[in-house]
Amino acid sequence: MLTKPRYLSHLITEDLESKMAFIGGPRQVGKTTLALSVFNAHTKTAPFYLNWDHLSDRTRIMKEELPLSHGQLIFDEIHKYKFWRRMIKGFYDKHGDTQKVIVTGSARLDHFRKGGDSLLGRYHYYRLHPFSLSEMAAKPSKQDVEHLLKFGGFPEPLFKGQEKHWRRWQKERVTKVIYEDLRDLQQVREISLIELLVDSLPSKVASPLSIASLREDLGVAQQTVAKWIDTLDSLYLTFRISPYGSPKIRAVKKEQKLYFWDWSMNPDIGQRFENMVASHLLKYCHFLEDSEGFKMELRYLRDTDKREVDFVVVKDKKPLFAVECKVSDRELSGHMAYFKERTNIPKFYQVHMGEKDFGDAKVSGRILPFHRFCEEENMV
Repeated sequence: MLTKPRYLSHLITEDLESKMAFIGGPRQVGKTTLALSVFNAHTKTAPFYLNWDHLSDRTRIMKEELPLSHGQLIFDEIHKYKFWRRMIKGFYDKHGDTQKVIVTGSARLDHFRKGGDSLLGRYHYYRLHPFSLSEMAAKPSKQDVEHLLKFGGFPEPLFKGQEKHWRRWQKERVTKVIYEDLRDLQQVREISLIELLVDSLPSKVASPLSIASLREDLGVAQQTVAKWIDTLDSLYLTFRISPYGSPKIRAVKKEQKLYFWDWSMNPDIGQRFENMVASHLLKYCHFLEDSEGFKMELRYLRDTDKREVDFVVVKDKKPLFAVECKVSDRELSGHMAYFKERTNIPKFYQVHMGEKDFGDAKVSGRILPFHRFCEEENMV
């Protein structure tokens, strides 16, 4: 399973014929493995790998002593170098005809678009997500859902499948994100407070996020908390979604909901399941946006009377479908029928971890197992 091609492999291979490929994503999601596999699958010559975190590689990068004999270069975490964009641009403009280049980073590479020459038109950017049901198995089962829900979608704990290993891996990963990646991204003095913030966020998953409440808990300014959460988003630790508005409902307008890239950080089974569904839908949106250029959005439905449907997937400003999450296969939520009558959303699904499958997504809504939903809507 670990050696199978990732879902972005063929797209990156095609793009490298004419451009560089930038791969962003969470720490330990498999970016370097993906980059190496793309090159190793099509040539007997190993690519030349440079990691900014290795002192000897850093010296070589700063002196721009880059090899040309391999024809394939991987730059890992190079966004931590102040002049990385200028260096990459100069190298690619001079040697792009003979060199294939992949750049990877665990913080959003586009976060560093500040000053210097633009690389616009020289690369395609991909966001690599954790493993989903569709990547795990061609025909995912209920057991696959349970395994993925328990261990998360990051390759190492997912395929190891051992609780002790998962607990240790998760603790070490979060520590590295906070104490290494965060400090590389910006000057932050209150690291211990950010650690407290991260510890408190799992309980906030799936509910409208209150910055004011977090400010009171941490004893810092509201603007400071908002900045910290922006930074956690940039580091691919968390992501947020905004409400979907419609003229026929009194929709909330500003309240965002927060989720983790590693849904296994949620101890509550209901929050964890909703977070896993959110991650699958975000992966679907990012895939269509990065590979085909559509403008994709993941939103949620909520009105001022607190009627809610968990997710709405929007493509080029038009809703494709809405998704409600329930752990058990209970009856359809009445909120779906309410919003079906008052919005232009064509399909409503209610996904669960059970076996029941009934209803019509285009009429009043359909209830079905999550793994079956992933098959029918072609989740990646």
